[in-house]
Amino acid sequence: MHPYLQIAIKAALEAGKEILAVYDTDFSVQLKEDHSPLTLADERSNRVINKHLEATKIPIISEENKQIAFNDRKDWEKCWIVDPLDGTKEFVKRNGEFTVNIALVERGTPVLGVIYVPVIETLYYGTKDLGKSFKAIVDQPNIDLVSSKAEAIHPANLQEPYKIVGSRSHLNEDTQNFIKKIEKQHPVELVSKGSSLKFCLVAEGLAHIYPRFAPTMEWDTAAGQAICEAVGISVIDQQTQKPLRYNKENLLNPHFLVTLP
Repeated sequence: MHPYLQIAIKAALEAGKEILAVYDTDFSVQLKEDHSPLTLADERSNRVINKHLEATKIPIISEENKQIAFNDRKDWEKCWIVDPLDGTKEFVKRNGEFTVNIALVERGTPVLGVIYVPVIETLYYGTKDLGKSFKAIVDQPNIDLVSSKAEAIHPANLQEPYKIVGSRSHLNEDTQNFIKKIEKQHPVELVSKGSSLKFCLVAEGLAHIYPRFAPTMEWDTAAGQAICEAVGISVIDQQTQKPLRYNKENLLNPHFLVTLP
């Protein structure tokens, strides 16, 4: 296993423990400037992840770090993109559908992705060079244990009913219209999930398509894109019809579609 992947997995698993330690308490919720929720779990997870990733000497873009000006990062060959707690709304609702997202990006392309789901102790990871992604049920940052439990995941063939991933929090009018267009030609089943779990469902063949026609940030998608692309799933910018790019001047993503090529 590549050393960077080992570091990212260890960081995600340890961050998951920090998150659960808060999840089991009567935690408070603050609102950031953009009115998104922030909890002690976000902060503790971010602290653990930074500690691990800083050892690689590769710069980090994290939702909970102070954002770096584009002039200072535009020439980066590599960077980590991190969401220490993706799905804080799901965390606050206590439905378990929140994740830790860690991705390594090279020249705008995610080449390594790790997603951990603390409540169900489920780890997803994949790399571009291997062309494979894996799933493991594990709660210890022991790489030998992870490797022994990991099983390769594969996307499903596109067959009816079309299983379309929708968000519990963000099923907007554009997404509903997209679903209605498909329903005119094929039976559709809606699969609802929060956070980056939506990418994982497509990567492991539990859904076929994930349309996202609502705002997301780069840290919401980079790890999921790496995992999906490693198994042949495309994550397509609906403006350019090309794969989503990262470390852009504006870290806000355009609308995108996750689907078989």
